[in-house]
Amino acid sequence: MRKNYVLDANILIHDPQSVFQFADNTVIIPVGVISEIDRFKKEMTDRGYSARAVVRLLDGLRNSHSLADGVPLENGGHLRVYCDPQDVTASPQGSADIEILRVARAIHEAEPTTPVVIVTKDINLRIRADAVGLRAEDYESDRVELSQISVDEFEEETDAGTLETLREHGEVALGGGTRLPNAYGLLRPPNGARQTALVRVSADGQRLLAVKQAEKGLMGVKPRNKEQYFAVDALLDDDIQLVTLMGKAGTGKTLLAIAAALQSALRRKQFRRVLVARPVVPMGRDIGYLPGEVSKKLEPWMKPITDTLEYLLATSGPVRGQSDAAGLMQSGLVELQPLTYIRGRNISNRFVVIDEAQNLTPLEVKTIITRMGADAKVVLTGDPHQIDNPYVDASSSGFTYLVKRFRGQAIAAHVQLRKGERSSLAELAANLL
Repeated sequence: MRKNYVLDANILIHDPQSVFQFADNTVIIPVGVISEIDRFKKEMTDRGYSARAVVRLLDGLRNSHSLADGVPLENGGHLRVYCDPQDVTASPQGSADIEILRVARAIHEAEPTTPVVIVTKDINLRIRADAVGLRAEDYESDRVELSQISVDEFEEETDAGTLETLREHGEVALGGGTRLPNAYGLLRPPNGARQTALVRVSADGQRLLAVKQAEKGLMGVKPRNKEQYFAVDALLDDDIQLVTLMGKAGTGKTLLAIAAALQSALRRKQFRRVLVARPVVPMGRDIGYLPGEVSKKLEPWMKPITDTLEYLLATSGPVRGQSDAAGLMQSGLVELQPLTYIRGRNISNRFVVIDEAQNLTPLEVKTIITRMGADAKVVLTGDPHQIDNPYVDASSSGFTYLVKRFRGQAIAAHVQLRKGERSSLAELAANLL
């Protein structure tokens, strides 16, 4: 049955192409939503970029047909901008939700046999819509449930000859069945023997490769469990350009990623420098604007990264004569940057670490990955259960979206870290709280 979908502004900001995601139904945008988007278009942020993209899209569509009468879309649907003829002026600021409810009610009364659905990421608006008898839903097109990105980790028994071949040659042919490229697993000998082996499926899906061992660790840091061994293997493999590390607090996501980045840039001479970026999203109440120049403003946001750098320097000793994080950044080896300024860059010959990626939207993740140039490697770390962005949840996070979309790609690997190694207190808190 054909439906009328009424879109909120946050849907268009979340995905400027969302108007094309409703099959052969009718997509309706209240004129008050256009006014709300207009307030964002001058912002030099991702929200401003999305607002400008929406405006350009609607302007291009109106060149061929009237938005008031309806513009036919390629998928068979129609797009309308709804404006009450009795009130052609834009809605006052702050009343966009009221107008969405009013427009949905008016459309339902005009077409009582056609279902009307309000699509919004605003939970309160969905509750208010339900209270007045209107149907409301979240945007589902890019939602990814955590159960859909379960790690393709395997464990199986094999014969002693296979394990011996693996130790001698570093690889063996994959047995019966198929597995996704870069899936990790554990091979164990029969009869409960203890000589197990950690392996990764090759990019062509035909072989099992022995997991790389960093004999001296990464900048003095050695893996402590099998998932961390998997992570180190993916981080050091030259053919894997995209690595996603998922895990709760204290599992070593950021530490391993930055340690591998420094190791690759310093000792393996594979990258010219290390770029570490993270979204500027506060946990809890924001403290407002910070004084000083950009570097001073960023200092509190980047403190978790500098703490990690200080720990690695204390573990491995001075790097290029630098014994603290500030000196390391002044030398040019490490660059810290908020993701706000990454748009438009061409990032080449760098090992890129994106920390706290669970706070990103799918559009922001796409922006980041498409910035990667030649000879660049990018690692995203995140925990879908620690999201601070009020407009993103575990199912709509760009991090989970990326993991799902790149699943099975030969140049991508995903590792889920399960065991906390920061401290016994941190591990207990992560499990109980």
